[in-house]
Amino acid sequence: MYKFKSRVTGDLIMLEPNGRQILTLIGKQEAASNGKGILLPQDMPAAIVALQAAVDQDEAQRAQDRDEANRKGDAPPAPEGISLRQRAYPFIDMLRRCHKADREITWGV
Repeated sequence: MYKFKSRVTGDLIMLEPNGRQILTLIGKQEAASNGKGILLPQDMPAAIVALQAAVDQDEAQRAQDRDEANRKGDAPPAPEGISLRQRAYPFIDMLRRCHKADREITWGV
């Protein structure tokens, strides 16, 4: 389990696979592997861009899969649980608020 902490927002808790995915998407693979780390305010704009790009790509893939099923006359694929947008949005919000307040985000410490 990951518990992301800041002095600006409430704690954000994610299951281990989801927290690792978010950290990997923002380029923090080493922090994901050891379970603790820090994200500094100057790194947050790039993290927001990376997460938003991953969300956009995920949604485009889902739309393409639906279109492909429609072309073939098949039923559209059932959504697989919670989308990346739903998982990433609370973290993106945390990033924006912490960046605005010039405060870091920590986890596992």
